[in-house]
Amino acid sequence: MAAQSPLPAAASGRFSIGGDLPVNRLGYGAMQLTGPGVWGDPADPDEAVRVLRRAVELGVDLIDTADSYGPFVSEMLIKKALHPYPEGLVIATKGGFTRAGPGDWRPVGRPEYLRQQCMLSLRHLGLERIDLYQLHRIDPQVPMEDQLGELVLLQQEGKIRHIGLSEVTVAQIEQSRKLAPIVSVQNLYNLVNRSAEDVLRHCEEQELAFIPWFPIATGELAKPGGPLAQAAERHGVGPAQLALAWLLRRSPVMLPIPGTSSVAHVEENIAAAELTLTDEEYRELETAV
Repeated sequence: MAAQSPLPAAASGRFSIGGDLPVNRLGYGAMQLTGPGVWGDPADPDEAVRVLRRAVELGVDLIDTADSYGPFVSEMLIKKALHPYPEGLVIATKGGFTRAGPGDWRPVGRPEYLRQQCMLSLRHLGLERIDLYQLHRIDPQVPMEDQLGELVLLQQEGKIRHIGLSEVTVAQIEQSRKLAPIVSVQNLYNLVNRSAEDVLRHCEEQELAFIPWFPIATGELAKPGGPLAQAAERHGVGPAQLALAWLLRRSPVMLPIPGTSSVAHVEENIAAAELTLTDEEYRELETAV
């Protein structure tokens, strides 16, 4: 389904991250702009650049990445495609994973490592300050006070505007907020996997941005005759678009960041912002899992 308006992402509604970073709620996740296993360069770097530029053309003003995507490949592609950045574009990145090869992810939360990675992200993105810097994982081998304390120092130095968390429990959010001003949480959440429901509710109560990673998961629901497939057919769209539309309706603090390495797919995903589910369709999908 092609986008019907010049800025379809705007139809997703607005959310103000940290109270001072207003963004359209449907963003773009840049993990897939790398090679297999989130390692190395993409097969088609020129298409990756086109994807990023097209997303912004369609109204996306929140791009999520991480130093570990590539590593650094995703961040450098963002700079190549979009720098100097248009006014209002929020680039969120993450630090706290080290990479030893394709599919290899190891949390490292030592303060000196987090500082080094933040400084490298600033350079690779061409920024003087990162609007949203997220601790990619809490390192169980390092006191949380040390991990978040370093991010607070970077914030005080003007290198970070806001601090977020990724893959955390409600208890960890509460503990973290005693140490740092947390404004966002990025956890696995989609139509099929809603195991982070309690985290989402907590974010709603505390007015924290909830950024679901792996937002497009349809599973059995998308099979012919399934509720997602039937609703998609009624709307004349694909199941992935309905899954995104469901997320956007699920909560006002929800900021889905679907990723793709294809211009055609980024156009399809962003068009989901313009879909409106009926109450019956929303409930049917909610209870189908």
